[in-house]
Amino acid sequence: MRKFDYEKLGTGTWDNEILSYVAKIHEFKGKQELYIRQKPVELERLIQIAKVQSTEASNRIEGIVTTNARLKQLVEDKTTPKNRDESEILGYRNVLNLVHENYEMIPVRPNYILQMHRDLLKYTALSYGGCFKTTPNEIDAVLPNGEKTVLFRPLAPYETPDAIAMICESYQKTLEKEQIDPLILMPCFILDFLCVHPFNDGNGRMSRLLTLLLLYRNGYMVGQYISIEKAIADTKEAYYEALAAANQNWYEEENDPKPFIKYMLGVILSCYREFENRITMANRAGTKSTSYDVVKEYVSNKIGTFTKQEALIACPSLGSSSVEAALKKLVADGTLAKMGAGRKTHYVRSDALKK
Repeated sequence: MRKFDYEKLGTGTWDNEILSYVAKIHEFKGKQELYIRQKPVELERLIQIAKVQSTEASNRIEGIVTTNARLKQLVEDKTTPKNRDESEILGYRNVLNLVHENYEMIPVRPNYILQMHRDLLKYTALSYGGCFKTTPNEIDAVLPNGEKTVLFRPLAPYETPDAIAMICESYQKTLEKEQIDPLILMPCFILDFLCVHPFNDGNGRMSRLLTLLLLYRNGYMVGQYISIEKAIADTKEAYYEALAAANQNWYEEENDPKPFIKYMLGVILSCYREFENRITMANRAGTKSTSYDVVKEYVSNKIGTFTKQEALIACPSLGSSSVEAALKKLVADGTLAKMGAGRKTHYVRSDALKK
């Protein structure tokens, strides 16, 4: 079986793109505490929005879906599951909450990973929650035409427990020696976790929950306010391409993790940028700006169509009625054009329609 030694990353060389990502994320991390102290009320709303988006997106990647209304009720604990998809969604919500609220008390160890997996599948009829896989599995991707393709064949079941123990031990040992930046170490851990593919079901969702856990334990809190899972779901094709490129020659310990590192750092940086944008919008709303001014600022930087819900998410200091009134006024003064009706209503800048 292949070995896992993350200390070897300390002897590697990293190109300018990776180093630039690392530097920019460190810069955002440095401003993180200031953002968090500025607008505690608005940030609480961002947390709730991110929980809904994260639960929806991480499950959607795996083809697990429900309606928006049902999803929100499940996340807010206002209903019970009606089918297997909703049971899996509820399990994800619970583990996501656990990571958000108790990350400092969840060490990166095999028994904790197993317990998270147990809770992920708690509400399903599946019997293997909290157990490593007992049958061989594979990493698949669904192509745009609906065809399924095999990206990688992971370790055999009998090799899995030792492999997970090794990646956890090597990760912690390397982290403690401070010889490699955590932003490079974390994606390598997640890459190996996915290549081991330790469970019969739930590997992708567990990898995203572990990504949040590692980020939080290293002080990168952006995932609490901006959904990293949604950022991954929105770039799913690039995610699978990076994973396929990074696991070439994985068994021989000659794979190059850089494509996956670059992808994950790009996702994290995009979330930090979005976080800054939303804090900026909240700060503007805290001045003498009206709700109309705040929504107009959002609109002026928005390319393409958008919905009221998207505007509401982008302007965390405003309530639903304020956003709705601002959109109505922006349509009346010719800034926006309204398209569709009812639940299909969306908006676009009027200047985009001019020839």
